[in-house]
Amino acid sequence: MDWTALSVSLRLAALTCLFLLPVGLWLGRGLARARFRGKSLCEALVALPLVMPPTVLGFYLMMSFGREAPFGAFWQRLTGEGLNFTFTGILLASLVANLPFAVQPIQRAFEAIPANLCEAAWCSGLSPWQTFLRIELPLVWPGVVSALALTFAHTLGEFGVILMVGGAIDGETRTLAIAIYDRVQAFDEAGAGIMSAMLLLVSFLTIGVVYGLAGRRRWRRV
Repeated sequence: MDWTALSVSLRLAALTCLFLLPVGLWLGRGLARARFRGKSLCEALVALPLVMPPTVLGFYLMMSFGREAPFGAFWQRLTGEGLNFTFTGILLASLVANLPFAVQPIQRAFEAIPANLCEAAWCSGLSPWQTFLRIELPLVWPGVVSALALTFAHTLGEFGVILMVGGAIDGETRTLAIAIYDRVQAFDEAGAGIMSAMLLLVSFLTIGVVYGLAGRRRWRRV
C-alpha cells in the first residue's frame, strides 16, 4: 500500500466533499425550485463533466490554470503561486469534475418535496430560512448523503483529470489511482492489486449506501 498516495487521495476527497456540499445544496435547491428560460442549459452545464472524457476535461482545466490564461494569471497575482502541478490545482479540478455528483442527487431530493409543504410552513409563520432548516433539510438528507458518498468515491478513483492537472508529484498530487497505474507500469501486480482492492471496496460500499437510501425512501412511500 502506498500510504502517501492514500493520504493525498483521502485529503482530496474530504476537501472536495466539504467544498461541494454547500454548492450542491444551493445549486440543487435552486434548480429544483426555479423556473426560468435556460434552465435546461444550466442543468446541461452541471452535468457536462459526466459525459466529457476525463483527459479532455483535464486538458481544458490545465490550460485554464496556466499562467498565460486569464484565470491562471489572476490566481498567480492573487496568491503568488501557480495552479498546475499543485494540490490546490487538483482540488479545483476535482471540484469541477465532481460537480454533477454533488448537485444531481440533492436536486432530485428537493424535487420530491411537495411545493405546498413549504407554503404551509410559511403560512404557519416560519421564515424561508427556518423552513429550509426545519422542513426541507431533514427531508433531503438521503440525497445529501448520496451526493457525499458519490463525490467521495468518485474523487478517490479519479485518474485522468488529476493526472493532466497535477501530474504525479509524490506527497502533493500523486493520488492512489495514479499510484496503481505506476505500480502496473513497474510490473508490481501485487501492489497494484492491493490498492485496487481498496478502491473496489470503497466503490462497493458507496453504491451500497446509495441504493440502501433509495430503497429506504421507496419503502417509506409504500
